[in-house]
Amino acid sequence: MVQGKCELIALCLGIIGLIGVVAVTGLPMWKVTAFIGENIIVMETRWEGLWMTCFRQANIHMQCKVYDSLLFLPPDLQAARGLTCCALALSGVGLLVSLVGLRCTLCLEEQPRAKSLIAMAAGVMQILASVCVIIPVSWTAHTIIRDFYNPLLIDAQRRELGEALYIGWVTSAFLLASGIIFLCRRVDPKPGSFHGRPPANKPILNRLQTFNSIRHQPLVQSNIYDSLLFLPPDLQAAHGLTCCALALSGVGLLVTLLWASVAPCVSRINHGPKTSLRWPQG
Repeated sequence: MVQGKCELIALCLGIIGLIGVVAVTGLPMWKVTAFIGENIIVMETRWEGLWMTCFRQANIHMQCKVYDSLLFLPPDLQAARGLTCCALALSGVGLLVSLVGLRCTLCLEEQPRAKSLIAMAAGVMQILASVCVIIPVSWTAHTIIRDFYNPLLIDAQRRELGEALYIGWVTSAFLLASGIIFLCRRVDPKPGSFHGRPPANKPILNRLQTFNSIRHQPLVQSNIYDSLLFLPPDLQAAHGLTCCALALSGVGLLVTLLWASVAPCVSRINHGPKTSLRWPQG
């Protein structure tokens, strides 16, 4: 009973997170014009978003213009486009998958282990969506703060944190909480999957043999980049696109497995007994 209530709470958090991802992706309030020093322009405000830039004059008239090309955007906004779209897809598919894994649904009712695994897969999708939201939001905030304190830039080139960034941080927290709750689902063990003793034909390695086998392996040294901002723009965009390709391919595989498990349930509902209503004759 408690797990059923927790799953409903996770579903509600996931819905709120999905609405937040839509708002973060669509709102142009990522970067706002900073009013500094004597250059105070109280009659005009400028916003820069992922898809357009907007101007408002005297709090009355507002004009927006869509970007002519993606290449005109800075690297942080280019990566933010792909990551937010990926977060939107992961969050939406995760919610659909979680509906099948809920205990209150009738699909796969006779297979509780499959329902638990599907709910955990939905939790993984929600956590990945949270990561895809927090990365572009934090990256853009870091760029704004770095440029704000850069003495080489003039006041007109400085920006402030927009409302969409704060919404993105809250959305990431909701998605993370939803994913963690789904991952806490208890999985029923398979009958006969645990052995009281190890099989007789498999030798047991002690700690010394394991250490010796690891010690004689060749060592591979690698150096991780200190910061993503040091990379050229093509590698920065490659970071986001390869992560999107990895997430989309995983989502496609999970959707295929989900449909293979749900198809018998759907066919059973469609081919069930049909009843007809008859009016009583007076």
